[in-house]
Amino acid sequence: MSTDSNSLSKSYGYKTVLKWLKQSKKKPFAFQTEAWQYYAEGYSGMVNAPTGFGKTFSMFLAVVIEELNIINDLKTTTTTTSKKRTGSGLKLLWITPLRSLAKDLARAMREVCDELELDWIIGVRNGDTSQTDKLKQKKQMPEVLIITPESMHLLLAQKGTISNFSNLRCIVADEWHELIGSKRGVLAELAISRIRGLLLEKHPERLLRIWGISATIGNMEEALDVLVPYEEVLKVTVKADIEKKIDIRSVLPDHIDMLPWAGHLGHKLAHKLLPIIHKSKTTLIFTNTRGQAELWYQNLLKLDENLAGLIAIHHGSIDHELRNWIEDAIHTGALKAVISTSSLDLGVDFKPVDTVVQVGSPKGVARFLQRAGRSGHSPYETSTIYFLPTHALELVEASAIKEAAKTHDIESRQPVVMAFDTLIQYLVTLAVGDGFDDKLIYKEIKETFAYRELLDSEWAWIMQFITSGGDSLAAYNEFNKVELVDGLWKVISRQIAMRHRLHIGTIVSDAMLKVKYLTGGYIGMLEESFIAKIKPGNSFALAGRVLEFIMVKDMTVLVRKSKLKTAITPSWLGGRLPLSANLGVILRRKYNEALENNKADEELSFIFPLFERQAKVSHVPKDDEFLIELIDTKDGHHLFAYPFEGRLVHEVLAALIAYRIGRLKPISFSIAMNDYGFELLSEQPIPIDETNMKELFSPENLSEDIVASINATEMARRKFRDIACISGLVFQGYPGKYVANKHLQSSSSLFFNVFSDYDKHNLLLRQAYDEAFYQQIEEPRLAAALQRIQQSKIIMIRTNRYTPLCFPIKVDSLRENMSTEELSQRIERMTAETEKKSRRKNDHRL
Repeated sequence: MSTDSNSLSKSYGYKTVLKWLKQSKKKPFAFQTEAWQYYAEGYSGMVNAPTGFGKTFSMFLAVVIEELNIINDLKTTTTTTSKKRTGSGLKLLWITPLRSLAKDLARAMREVCDELELDWIIGVRNGDTSQTDKLKQKKQMPEVLIITPESMHLLLAQKGTISNFSNLRCIVADEWHELIGSKRGVLAELAISRIRGLLLEKHPERLLRIWGISATIGNMEEALDVLVPYEEVLKVTVKADIEKKIDIRSVLPDHIDMLPWAGHLGHKLAHKLLPIIHKSKTTLIFTNTRGQAELWYQNLLKLDENLAGLIAIHHGSIDHELRNWIEDAIHTGALKAVISTSSLDLGVDFKPVDTVVQVGSPKGVARFLQRAGRSGHSPYETSTIYFLPTHALELVEASAIKEAAKTHDIESRQPVVMAFDTLIQYLVTLAVGDGFDDKLIYKEIKETFAYRELLDSEWAWIMQFITSGGDSLAAYNEFNKVELVDGLWKVISRQIAMRHRLHIGTIVSDAMLKVKYLTGGYIGMLEESFIAKIKPGNSFALAGRVLEFIMVKDMTVLVRKSKLKTAITPSWLGGRLPLSANLGVILRRKYNEALENNKADEELSFIFPLFERQAKVSHVPKDDEFLIELIDTKDGHHLFAYPFEGRLVHEVLAALIAYRIGRLKPISFSIAMNDYGFELLSEQPIPIDETNMKELFSPENLSEDIVASINATEMARRKFRDIACISGLVFQGYPGKYVANKHLQSSSSLFFNVFSDYDKHNLLLRQAYDEAFYQQIEEPRLAAALQRIQQSKIIMIRTNRYTPLCFPIKVDSLRENMSTEELSQRIERMTAETEKKSRRKNDHRL
């Protein structure tokens, strides 16, 4: 920062903003004024501050101060006093990952402009924006546009793109940590590179500043490098020296089941939520899935009918008008509680919310702290969050999260690189718009973090693919999308252009059907695969309502209110989140402390008896130990192992170990896993002992053994479905006439087979295998886990009964094929049998 910061502090805009803040008995934080100063000096950068301390104002007011200074300078140089709006065009582009966040931001920004008498229009552009508003924006861009990455690309797909951005001064990527680890972040990178390129080409004198905002991310410097990869740009990280107070409280059960299992405890504790809800102004209750949100809504209403009309559900499959009503009702304090998924995770400032509840493991420290920040959103207020476990062992996670919050041990977000499907979509987007010069665009793309390693040969392949379909599809005219016209690559076909615009974006899901009452009024959306499984007359729950299914007409699910009080809950794809590597490390550390019975650690002290039981019948693994339990029951021979690396890693690791054991002796296994460990179950004795343990869990020949142990081709094939949709290989259908998921899968599989047989160097095929190995298999994390196991002391326990650690894994394996009632009966029998054996004899240790 310049040593002379007086130029800013003496400016008209700065003084005006300071005066405005003083009228509300506020003053800026040091990090905010620091950000304003750096912005004034032409820097781009990243703002890192706790939730609720005004990160938004650190950037929005920087642009406002600049505008007030410009207006003041104009007043002194011109004689006009007219206040008539002239429409000065887009000055600030504000990228946000969530639609709910956009609405809240727009409200806050409008209030500031009104109070400062700044004649700015604050616009919002996302999937909920009406066609009328989009047409208004096309005629005259607002001064501030709050936008999603997908909508940025839709702007680039319009003709005359440069006119939208000719007056742009700043781009802000809000909640950047939420975008950086996904292809949506790549969309943002590409859009920023094009807007920057347009300004450099047409208005080289204009300074474009690029800023990111984030509260919870471990790799801050890398995040800045992804957002602003340009070497010639002045860059800085502004970090707030402020501590946010977070009060984390666990909801403890009245007693502990010595054999815990996932799912039952949460609903048993639901009655303990009622006093929390009643004593709070407004409570946000977070679940990890939409299905869980629906179940908890029904559960709470059953427990207290007086909550009817005072609680609501908020998630991405609820109709946007209903979501808007819920968000407004939270702002006004009309609702006592809202059960939500990640749709309300980020940045939203709901003043009445003073309490947050997390149901079940959040699977990551950053996610938990982000959700905690929805309460006590104002500076120096304490954020209060309750952790409600779904089984007793999750209380260890509560203890781990408390420690991570104190030590600021936050996960890093790994940026996505070399996503060829996203790049192909982007180039066709530019071709649909004004067209592009391939040499100029290649240079821009190479400057982005995502594609800085892009080779000339790969670029040549991509250009061949969008113009002719590549070697294997050149004979089909539908893949000749882009052609050279007057020196620019363009899409000439109106049909190709229209179809492309319909599916810009990187979120690919099952075909979604709108749900509507027979009498009118939309409720939300369901995936086609769920509707295909139910019959007319069946009832299901959506948006907190029990609905009777009548029919599907014109791709709309027609329903009426059901007379039933409860019904089945829809399932949505995307299910379970895996445990983060960061939280796994802290968990292993917490297991070291489990038998110390430290009274200061409320959670570990509470479940101390469970760990005493684990130590008695088996062993509690320390941080430098790796536990394997060999258990013989009437079901067969079980091997339980506990790496604490998350269910995705365990799924692959289980298949790998099963394959390696199979090389010692022909043997078949069934496999189950959770976030803590995995199970191999066989009808035959498992040939494993201390002599071959290290070899079985060796990182040597890992890649070859993974390919041999799992159906890597099938995993890549499943990944290829999304890649085919994003790259435009397969068309997902028109609004109201979407292509069925099974047809998308079969179409993409056909391309996968063709490329595998005749085009082995196809970049999209390579990407499918890369995504399978690095995202689904998580090979680097798996290799690191095996290295750690090699350095650990292996503890092997033989027993003939289930232990507290293995029981949740066993229950998860049974849950797949049993109804809730059957599962409960089976668990009762298993528990009784284990208790009986416990009274009979002690176990034998190897």
